[in-house]
Amino acid sequence: MKDTLEELRHRLQQSVERNPGEAVLLSGGLDTSILALLSSTRIGLNMRLNGYGEDLKYARMLAAKLGLRLYTERISVEEAIETIPDVIGIMESFDPALPNDLAIYLGLRSAREKGIRSVITGDGADELFAGYSYMFDLDLKEYLPRLSEKMRFSSNRLGDHMGIEIKQPFLDKDLVDFALSINPELKVRKHNGQRVGKWILREAFSSRLPGEIAWQTKRPIEMGSGFSKLHDIIGDMIPDSEIAEARKNLPVDFLSKDHLFYYKTYRHEVGEIPLPRTGEAACPGCGTGIAPNGNHCRVCGWSRRIQTWKQRAA
Repeated sequence: MKDTLEELRHRLQQSVERNPGEAVLLSGGLDTSILALLSSTRIGLNMRLNGYGEDLKYARMLAAKLGLRLYTERISVEEAIETIPDVIGIMESFDPALPNDLAIYLGLRSAREKGIRSVITGDGADELFAGYSYMFDLDLKEYLPRLSEKMRFSSNRLGDHMGIEIKQPFLDKDLVDFALSINPELKVRKHNGQRVGKWILREAFSSRLPGEIAWQTKRPIEMGSGFSKLHDIIGDMIPDSEIAEARKNLPVDFLSKDHLFYYKTYRHEVGEIPLPRTGEAACPGCGTGIAPNGNHCRVCGWSRRIQTWKQRAA
């Protein structure tokens, strides 16, 4: 255990040094807090929707401890909704997880406005160290290597569009290989009687981070930043009759009212949903092409896991 912890700290430090950035997209969550701790950059960027979300208090806590210059930006609901077409146009997607991409886009936009040319993100930590609760009961020895081969992150596409270089220390090949070699039993483990993901990552830096940060509950970006509130805010803008008619007449499996809003915006900004290409299967959610036996559609957000939950609920 001691050797594994020391090796993890060493390899992650090396990865951060190989992937330096001018600022950290700092949520205050475990992953970006570790990167801010190990990085030479003294700048953090934090976005939030109005007064929603918990991220800011953790980001401020870490900034105070490390002496970071923390730039925070409070985005109004109106500005967030006005920005959605830009994000959908870049991503060419109406995935209902769009508030996650919106938070990242606004963080990168803030960086560009400040003349920052490279930004560090925590992409990959949850995938490599079992940060998501749905992973807790899976065969991680088999699942995580497969997942690591298919990882894609919106920050790359958004960064390319905006001229911001995205630095992803958790995706450095040396670190990926080492992370996959770690016994999965050290990734999902109990802490104070509760099962937590990323246990080994938390334990490795628990002595150098405030306990509230090292052992905090996992918060997806859209929740911690408050942008998840857009699901309800946009949903309240759409009458029940409109979503009922859309589900009846449109060839898309709409998961929610805001999903319909994103679809309509997609049609305006991007156009028709592309048909499957040779060798692809048709997405059950929107009909576009996905890999045979694929688990997720990047256009509409359909996922096999969500479909399974819906079937169980029914």
